[in-house]
Amino acid sequence: QVSLVESGGGLVQAGASLQLSCAASGRTLNNANVAWFRQTPGSVRDFVAAIGWVGSLGLYSDSVKGRFSIFRDTNKNVVYLRMDSLNAEDTAVYYCAARRGMLEPTKDPRDYDNWGQGTQVTVAS
Repeated sequence: QVSLVESGGGLVQAGASLQLSCAASGRTLNNANVAWFRQTPGSVRDFVAAIGWVGSLGLYSDSVKGRFSIFRDTNKNVVYLRMDSLNAEDTAVYYCAARRGMLEPTKDPRDYDNWGQGTQVTVAS
């Protein structure tokens, strides 16, 4: 089991940028698919971005494509989510999730078995 901790959330103005971190302890993230999801009150957990354990190409939802980027620092055992051009619709609690044993990352939260506690992102319009 790997323990995940998100950080980097906060309150920003529309158009600003934030970078979230997903730090792992207990086991390496370098051989895991890692994804970011977000959730607002009363809504389901929505896929945002994912990165595979092979290579560095990211998978993105249509709503963030071109604005967000996911990347990892293998030395630090951290996966980042860089978020640019934020808007009010990006306001949510952001969660990172990880899963070993999958060939490729997926957009389904049910496929991930390790989750962080979440970090709040609030974008003021």
